Amino acid sequence: MKFTNKIGVGILTFMLLASQVASAQGSHEEVTGKESRAYYVEVLTKIADPVLVALSENKLKATMPVEKTTDAYGGREEVTYLEAFGRLLSGMAPWLELGPDETAEGQLREKYILLARKAIHNATDPESPDFMNFTQHGQPLVDAAFFAQGLLRAPEQLWEPLSAETKANVIAALKSSRVISPYYSNWLLFTGMVEAALLKFDGEADMVRLAYPLNKHKEWYLGDGMYGDGPEFHFDYYNSFVIQPMLLDITKVLKEKETFMGRDFDLFLKRAQRYAAIQERLIGPEGTYPIIGRSMAYRFGAFQALSQIALWQALPEKVNPSQVRGALEAVIRKHLEADDMFDENGWLTLGFYGRQPEVAEPYISTGSLYLCAEVFLVLGLPEEAPFWSDAAAPWTQKRIWSGGDATRDKAEK
Repeated sequence: MKFTNKIGVGILTFMLLASQVASAQGSHEEVTGKESRAYYVEVLTKIADPVLVALSENKLKATMPVEKTTDAYGGREEVTYLEAFGRLLSGMAPWLELGPDETAEGQLREKYILLARKAIHNATDPESPDFMNFTQHGQPLVDAAFFAQGLLRAPEQLWEPLSAETKANVIAALKSSRVISPYYSNWLLFTGMVEAALLKFDGEADMVRLAYPLNKHKEWYLGDGMYGDGPEFHFDYYNSFVIQPMLLDITKVLKEKETFMGRDFDLFLKRAQRYAAIQERLIGPEGTYPIIGRSMAYRFGAFQALSQIALWQALPEKVNPSQVRGALEAVIRKHLEADDMFDENGWLTLGFYGRQPEVAEPYISTGSLYLCAEVFLVLGLPEEAPFWSDAAAPWTQKRIWSGGDATRDKAEK
């Protein structure tokens, strides 16, 4: 059944609901799960629009700005487009996987599903003006992995409906990234992520490239839900930006394929659950959180791990889904208080709280910023899931700093 002719109605409905949410926030009324979901969708689509619309029309390279630091690494103009698309798709995919339906949101989803399919075709068609770089410089390995992760997170909507030609182009593009050697760090997981997608969609993969990153990360586990970034400990958010989610998504495929490496899935999930509990405790009563380590220009993408565990409905026992809903929403709202998070054409700007280019590392440019979309993984939960349907509840820091129950916390092995 097609719902394309109703998409305009869906957009209008969501605009009206979003305005109601803003009004409720301003008057300190409690926001319902339905209103909260509408706000999440509003922000995600605002972030996605410039990328998906331009790429679906083969105009991404022609229209996307390439903002970078004064000390930026060379070749950013050659890698930034795949960054924008791969990272956005990875975060948006679970929502798209719900598919179109008769609801206003379902009609809106159809619009973005169709845009995403066109974008996948254009990004991987060698004859396309927006054909992306999967081989030159080191960075394309990273974002081939995020692209692969997006496909794995929405196989029914983003893979199965593709034409045979487009599927062949996608497989060729992913395989071409094998010419890039990963650094001895979380980058090993990028090779594993690409191979996991090839195993699922092509039926074959380089099993050494799959096994090596998993074995090294078991070796690099430091305890209490934390992995080193390689042999060293880095106090940053890379456990959430990359490590925990990719370990889960890779081993999920391996478990589905009944390979012996799939046996590690439960171990990685248990560690990710502890890390999710820690992440929830990092969010302050007003939605602020510690600005520590590199890549803070990825903004609320720092909470990908928490969002994924909530999506999988595997939150730790003492962490309620609705308190995570409120915590993540508070973080998103705090960032969007800054009036220069987007430029005049809707593209993300370099910065953390608004435009602050000084916070960005030399490897970061406009496309890099779209990793922020990873916080929206929870939109893959249907509206009736407890995450959205349960009554609002204060998250840990909000509860404690208002004099509520200060439950004990302790480390885990």
